[in-house]
Amino acid sequence: MVPRASVFGFGKGTAKGGSPRARVAAYKVCWPPVSGNECFDADILAAFDVAIQDGVDVLSVSLGGDPTAFFNDSVAIGSFHAIKHGIVVVCSAGNSGPADGTVSNIAPWQITVGASTMDREFRSVVVLGNNMHYKGQSLSSKVLPDKKFFPLLSAADAKLANASIQNATLCQAGALDPKKVTGKILVCLRGKNARVDKGQQAALAGAVGMILANDFLTGNEIIADAHLLPASHINYTDGLAVFAYINSTKNPMARIMPVTTLIGTKPAPFMAAFSSKGPNTITPEILKPDITAPGVSVIAAYTEAEGPTNEDFDKRRVQFNSVSGTSMSCPHVSGIVGLLKTRYPNWSPAAIKSAIMTSATTLDNANERILNASYIKAGPFSYGSGHIQPNLAMDPGLVYDLSTKDYLNFLCTLGYNDTLISAFSQDNYKCPGTPGTYRAQVQKPVGISVKVKPKKLKFKKVGEEKTFIVSLKVKKGEAIKEYVYGQLVWSDHVHYVRSPIVVKAV
Repeated sequence: MVPRASVFGFGKGTAKGGSPRARVAAYKVCWPPVSGNECFDADILAAFDVAIQDGVDVLSVSLGGDPTAFFNDSVAIGSFHAIKHGIVVVCSAGNSGPADGTVSNIAPWQITVGASTMDREFRSVVVLGNNMHYKGQSLSSKVLPDKKFFPLLSAADAKLANASIQNATLCQAGALDPKKVTGKILVCLRGKNARVDKGQQAALAGAVGMILANDFLTGNEIIADAHLLPASHINYTDGLAVFAYINSTKNPMARIMPVTTLIGTKPAPFMAAFSSKGPNTITPEILKPDITAPGVSVIAAYTEAEGPTNEDFDKRRVQFNSVSGTSMSCPHVSGIVGLLKTRYPNWSPAAIKSAIMTSATTLDNANERILNASYIKAGPFSYGSGHIQPNLAMDPGLVYDLSTKDYLNFLCTLGYNDTLISAFSQDNYKCPGTPGTYRAQVQKPVGISVKVKPKKLKFKKVGEEKTFIVSLKVKKGEAIKEYVYGQLVWSDHVHYVRSPIVVKAV
């Protein structure tokens, strides 16, 4: 337990881990060779191997890339080998939202975690000259003089002569004119460059403060950052109001109030705009993400190798920082998994995953459906089973259990051959046959009627043979004297056995 933990004095309290008595081992898999941090498959798989040998109970994997086939996904392969040894693997869903189909770490044996807010805010109120108040957030340690108003300027109106309006609006490097900005509060639009970099560019141009306004996509997701100047991050709707005030006022003025910590804010949780979403683009029949957990403005222990903004210009050093991302929500779930493993040491990874998912909630603290960052009702492609509830997960009532054999059979249904299966199992696992019921689906050629008898084939064992008849008949007055095409598909909703139909009326 770490008493008096805070970020620049905000959010002060006692910091503890999700599994406070757990020993933590860290395995470094990302290295900076040429173009920033690189996470190579060889390093990822080596880390999984060492962790398995070390006998860990839980693996918290805050990394991932674009979704890809499991046989080409080092995290999926490594995590499969971990669960074979009873190790629960928890992964980040990714930070590529709010677009659909962006979720990564989509293997069914992984617990994939989205990010949502909590009921704590680091509030910094923006007050305009017309006395309108807008509730923003910030962790800026610097404050403006009390109750003093400053001239307010849209960054679009502060552009250098040779800069584009777009770059200036986003407060990008080299786009702002110090002659226009000096002594003013600058309003920057979120997007492209880092939020804290916008504040740095504003400060370099002489601004006394910054208001950071969301764009449409980021909606109501406002994040408390350790800005280097007095700043407040406001939502999309409030940003529109601020820009409207500037455009309708001859001498717009504003002030930014000091940051205060608030607890019990509503609605909470709601989904972070950055949280990657389903559907699962590799295996759509597997819902991802599985769960959501706190991942916005999380107070976390931090390296003193760099400043709280991760930017070269930031020379400050802190023991704790406010960090956002599914890399923050993932370890929340990992900590809860540690407690579940302690209470139920004989439970399988699937049973623990089941307890977490089936006890989750889809309601916020106003007892309404969890919303997305635009305050529209979110759904399973955003939060999976819902927001995690640790206490209820401890007593789930029933659990769904799976073994590695079930997962291997799942890979078999994807058509994996022996070579591909060998990446996951060294036991020469052979895919079983798949007896089942297949139904006929016909795409009819133009001008031709097609009848299939019977329409359903029910197989009871591998190797069983069935006979069916396909009858084709020209429709009077509709046939054309060219080849026309169609197809017959037999499907059990897992396999699609397609045969083309090519026919010409004579």
